[in-house]
Amino acid sequence: MEKPLILVTNDDGITAPGLRALIRFMSEIGEVVVVAPDSPQSGMGHAITVDNTLYTSKDDVKSPDGALVEYSCSGTPADCVKLALQELLDRKPDICISGINHGSNASINVIYSGTMSAAIEAGIEGLPAIGFSLCDYSWNADFEFARDAIISIVTEALQHKMPKGIVLNVNIPKTGPDVPKGIKICRQARANWKEKFDKRTNPRGKEYYWLTGEFELLDKGEDTDEWALANGYISVVPTQFDLTAHHAIQELNSWNL
Repeated sequence: MEKPLILVTNDDGITAPGLRALIRFMSEIGEVVVVAPDSPQSGMGHAITVDNTLYTSKDDVKSPDGALVEYSCSGTPADCVKLALQELLDRKPDICISGINHGSNASINVIYSGTMSAAIEAGIEGLPAIGFSLCDYSWNADFEFARDAIISIVTEALQHKMPKGIVLNVNIPKTGPDVPKGIKICRQARANWKEKFDKRTNPRGKEYYWLTGEFELLDKGEDTDEWALANGYISVVPTQFDLTAHHAIQELNSWNL
């Protein structure tokens, strides 16, 4: 049987250790093609390039991590997926895997995530898609301990197919004793960022700002991604790109519009 073709991308850039680990893991399952940003694109959300040109560079050197071919792209994570599907690949991938992100994309972070936006772009195009993130921001983070879980999740997604219009947001707790304890299917926790801007002045006297803030968890439920991660479990949240608040339609229809 033909091996599945797996499109791998990320938002931390093509040299990121998380991406390199993911390529190795996916090469155990199928044939891997990489299309990833040529520089870090964290926090880009679902941005696409509309007012500038896009460039890609194909690496003709054999991938040390087992990919068939690797492309770096000057654009955003969503751009990478669009180019892969429309221009760069000879056949449609069987699945798109994004990550492994350096840092959590649980709860409200999914809104800002370039990692998840790449997966969502693939989902919009009708591909099964999963975004993987590790709750460790270190460039030298340990990804190997999550190998079996990642392979298991991707294998199951390939075998069972994904529900239509759904993309999986998978977050992995930082390594430690007895971590991970297992995998939990969760809902997204209610949370936000209490943001501040640190106002400073550069040596030329020009004012500038650094965005800072503290994460605020507003949800005490034990069925959330944040609870799972805090208790040593891998969280799997099915997310959708249909943003319609269906439960509010009836109420809005009662307005005098």
